[in-house]
Amino acid sequence: MIVKTFRRNKTPDEIESKGFDAFDLRLGDLMRGERATLGKSLLDVQSELKIKASYIAAIENADPAAFDTPGFIAGYVRSYARYLKMDPDWAFDTFCRESGFATAHGMSKAASSAKPAVGTATPSAGRDIFASSATPFIPRGDRMFTGVEPAAVGSLMVLVALIGSLGWGGFAILQEVQKVRLAPVEQTPVVLTDLDPLAGATALPDTDTDATPELAGTSTEALDRLYRPQALEVPVLVARDAPISTLNPGTIGTLIPNSVDAGLAQAVADATPTLETPIGPAIQVSEDPAPGVQLVAVRPAWVRVRAADDSVIFEGIMNAGDTFALPNTEEPATLRVGESGAVYFAVNGQHYGPAGAAGTVTSNLALSAESLTATYALADLEADGDLAAVVNVAEVVTE
Repeated sequence: MIVKTFRRNKTPDEIESKGFDAFDLRLGDLMRGERATLGKSLLDVQSELKIKASYIAAIENADPAAFDTPGFIAGYVRSYARYLKMDPDWAFDTFCRESGFATAHGMSKAASSAKPAVGTATPSAGRDIFASSATPFIPRGDRMFTGVEPAAVGSLMVLVALIGSLGWGGFAILQEVQKVRLAPVEQTPVVLTDLDPLAGATALPDTDTDATPELAGTSTEALDRLYRPQALEVPVLVARDAPISTLNPGTIGTLIPNSVDAGLAQAVADATPTLETPIGPAIQVSEDPAPGVQLVAVRPAWVRVRAADDSVIFEGIMNAGDTFALPNTEEPATLRVGESGAVYFAVNGQHYGPAGAAGTVTSNLALSAESLTATYALADLEADGDLAAVVNVAEVVTE
């Protein structure tokens, strides 16, 4: 009986462990590490060595197809190795071994810069060295809002709100300053005190109310305040030719008696009849207008005149010699004067007064001609020298 036995190998296979530096590093990894140690990017190397960044990336990726002229690859690799403080010959030999690049003679076809025909397979066909390179050419830029802090945004919003509120406040203050408000006051403006408030009430408004809208609303009230002479029950006949009929040709005209023909002129005068009755009488159908009243100041005095509806007709200080003619209204105006002894009343050329004792205030004095003539006596010019001076000046001006 044959028995077969199997022996097992008691010695196990020994596995050799590798150290951290036992792995093979490619040339591109070493160059990228050295470039990172220097803190340079591909664009930095391009600006310093004057070699395109695409060529630097092709050297690190061991891609000779990215070069336009293969004859310059040796110079580019050696220059880049010197820049990184590496052995240029070793770097070029390693680049040739890893990429399969072989040095071509300068006059050979492989050393020319002609591009391969379309469709020819190349190691880098259809591949972009910028997109596929392990190291980017340009450091990635930050996003739009990467450097924006929320606290800065809040501060900016507060600043914008503050500027907007200040601008709106300044604009509102400017509008308020430029705004004009008219408030009613009791004192009439100085320029308007010289105007008669009833001066425009005597003319009737036009029938077309659209053309004169202001007169249509105020003319009726103004006309009601005017004084109207009342019609007479019995018309008064005034001789129209009475002055002519009473002329005596013996005393007036060319028939005046003289030394030459006194007898002839006397005979014509005796023969001319004298008309005792007027011829062609004129008819008066309304009464005479009411006498006018004027305020006359002989010394400075404050005066205020109110109409029957309590509106101020005149208010101000009348100096010596100033006069104010009162409008003829149905209801008399009233007077308030601060210096009663300085104000007199002129009715139909006659002066009455003064309004009161010197230094006193007179209020609610009716300024109608009948009331004034009944209340006050004729002014004595000799008693008040200022009144005499004002009357004399007025007479000189009238003449």
